Amino acid sequence: MRAIRIDRTDDGTRAALQDVSVDELTEGNVVIRSHYSSINYKDALAVTGKGKILHRYPLNGGIDVAGVVEQSEDDRFQPGDEVVVTGYFLSEKRDGGFAEQVRVPADCVVPRPEGLTLFETMALGTAGFTAGYAVRRLVENHQTPDMGPIAVTGATGGVGSFAISLLAARGFEVKAVTRKTDSAGEYLRGLGAAEVISPDDIPDDGKPMSKPGWGGGVDSVGGELLARLIKQIVPYGNVAAIGLAGGVKLETTVLPFILRGVGLQGIHSVECPMDRRLAIWADLAGEHKPAQLADIVTQTVTLDQVAEACQAIIAGEITGRTVVDLRG
Repeated sequence: MRAIRIDRTDDGTRAALQDVSVDELTEGNVVIRSHYSSINYKDALAVTGKGKILHRYPLNGGIDVAGVVEQSEDDRFQPGDEVVVTGYFLSEKRDGGFAEQVRVPADCVVPRPEGLTLFETMALGTAGFTAGYAVRRLVENHQTPDMGPIAVTGATGGVGSFAISLLAARGFEVKAVTRKTDSAGEYLRGLGAAEVISPDDIPDDGKPMSKPGWGGGVDSVGGELLARLIKQIVPYGNVAAIGLAGGVKLETTVLPFILRGVGLQGIHSVECPMDRRLAIWADLAGEHKPAQLADIVTQTVTLDQVAEACQAIIAGEITGRTVVDLRG
């Protein structure tokens, strides 16, 4: 079978399309014939070598996959079952979904949620699942639309796009935060954003706490922007932190947390427990299935085009989601 194989060289990491035997794959008791995968920012970092994602080498890239069970040594799955795997250390410690076949432990496998096709599960993928997880955490911690607008940073990415759609559908006023205010404004408003603003529109006044103006946020940037946002959240509002595109350091004080009761919700979807994982997938497939799911997928590529697409994502040239069609 063919796979995007990532290995370590003297010059750093290198990704290449290679022929790989199923016997070479990391251990597992379920073999899946891949139909679709998707390209997340994390995938782009791994394939381009711009980020240290893999914990072992070599591995097949791709943190998502959807397909049909070919072989199973676990009674929960039978040949022909349509299934989905996201996270669970694919393309970190396990061979991932940029391959025509994937072998994983059965405990990683989710039956295709009723209400979603295999293509739609990868249109969502880790990005959509993470956005769904973030919105769930906000609502569970009593975030309501009457608390004020929600800032979604990194708005043109996969997580940001889905967060806008999911929040708007729940009645929240969403403000999309992006530096692509001109080029992506129409796209973001089409997803449900009430306004498209620049990160500079969340200024820093230098105080430990600023005037509250945001009900909450879904942040995929981290760093300085997240620190500025936290200081401007209304009492008992929440921010779901899901990314680090702007840096890993968070320089803030405890004051917003102890004087305003602001909640900072960390979103770690890779090891999301299975009971919660199934509930999130059921929600995304049912009542809160994104209305603009087809619009968020802005391109579909083949395995041969994955490396080029990853380069474009790192360069900031892609808006929305990229699905990989592995059926050829």
